[in-house]
Amino acid sequence: MSNYALTAQKRTATGRKVKALRRDGIIPANIFGKKITSQSIQVAAKPLVETLKKAGETALINLTVEGDKAAHPVLISGYSQNPVTNALLHVDFHEVDLTVKTTAMVPLKAIGEAPAIAAGNILVMLKNEVEVEALPADLPDIIEVDVTSLAEVGAHILAKDLKFDRTKVKLDLEDEEQIVVIQEPAKEPEPVVVAEEAPAEGEAAPAEGEGTKPAEGEAAKPEDKKEEPKAEK
Repeated sequence: MSNYALTAQKRTATGRKVKALRRDGIIPANIFGKKITSQSIQVAAKPLVETLKKAGETALINLTVEGDKAAHPVLISGYSQNPVTNALLHVDFHEVDLTVKTTAMVPLKAIGEAPAIAAGNILVMLKNEVEVEALPADLPDIIEVDVTSLAEVGAHILAKDLKFDRTKVKLDLEDEEQIVVIQEPAKEPEPVVVAEEAPAEGEAAPAEGEGTKPAEGEAAKPEDKKEEPKAEK
């Protein structure tokens, strides 16, 4: 794995004064760990953003805090961003013991081209990251997933197929758990056409305002007439 280096200064600005730091291109941060007292620090934004993009949360960083006797081996344990601009607002650094294994989430990256995609199918990443356990210096920055063998629908890659140094890194997944699978694209439902009910063969639809005709051979019923009263003689 790659090693990175950053320089920081102790931070005294808190509360509203932190906004002024950001305007000056400085990011507020904290460093903590089992063997040190938590400190408020600040780091220049440009090198910090570049390191975060490359290192992520799994690469070991040698963090030198001005005034401290030695550099701190740290991992980025978390950070916050502006929800609108995505500008970096704050970072937490976790000092680690290089002799003690730690856990981290490592991103997965598909590499190569799956033949099944050329046939119109889709490649589905069921997991974008996996949890691993290793010594801090052995944590991989990323785990690549070679998809060039996926040639048909249902073809997949399992956790046991992932390539990394298993003598140093332990994967927290069952061997048979799927990581990537080829699926057919979703089919759009066909529109349902509802036909109007037509009259039976040989039967004409009644004209508007016309009553039901009597069946063949059946006399029409006369209309009921009121009996007129007879004149008295």
